[in-house]
Amino acid sequence: MLSKQEGKKAVLFARTIVEATVQHQQVPSEELLPSLFSKKHGAFVTLHTMSNHLLRGCIGIPESTMSLTQAIKEAAISVTHDPRFPPLTAEELSTIIVEVTILTPPEQIFVEQAADYLDKVTIGKDGLIVEKGFRKGLLLPQVPVEQNWDVETFLSQTCLKAGLSPDAWIDEETTLFKFSGQIFSECEPHGAIQEKQLNGP
Repeated sequence: MLSKQEGKKAVLFARTIVEATVQHQQVPSEELLPSLFSKKHGAFVTLHTMSNHLLRGCIGIPESTMSLTQAIKEAAISVTHDPRFPPLTAEELSTIIVEVTILTPPEQIFVEQAADYLDKVTIGKDGLIVEKGFRKGLLLPQVPVEQNWDVETFLSQTCLKAGLSPDAWIDEETTLFKFSGQIFSECEPHGAIQEKQLNGP
């Protein structure tokens, strides 16, 4: 778990990387971050528009394969050209809200029958990963809360994110994982940074 001060540093670091990437400037030194950031963690960087809080990009490293510093850096660079959106422009830097989610390692969900998944996933706490064959989809814990989804809708939407049918979570060949996330976000562009608390339905 990050302290509020460490979470603030994570968001400021992500914001700095985003701005440097868009403006084609040198990426800042990583040595200014606390030692905690050298530990391996998954992380996502999300961008929202200020006016209507629409998604402007969301990219991350789900597995704990690199240091938290590197995960935030890679995510922040990549989110500036999320393939679902036009590349981020310098003019937008003053109108976007930067959010960083620190992930716990994904844990496989084991069930005797598919219907049991409905009791194994908690809205407002869990993020989901769905895998089947070469297809893989991930949705962060905040997504079902923001979209007001129930557990079954969350499962279906994660399957769709993987390019699967919405009921693929029922298939025995589909593997599901869950994880939690600690979320820190700007309240406004370049503004105060707070830890977001999620509340389920």
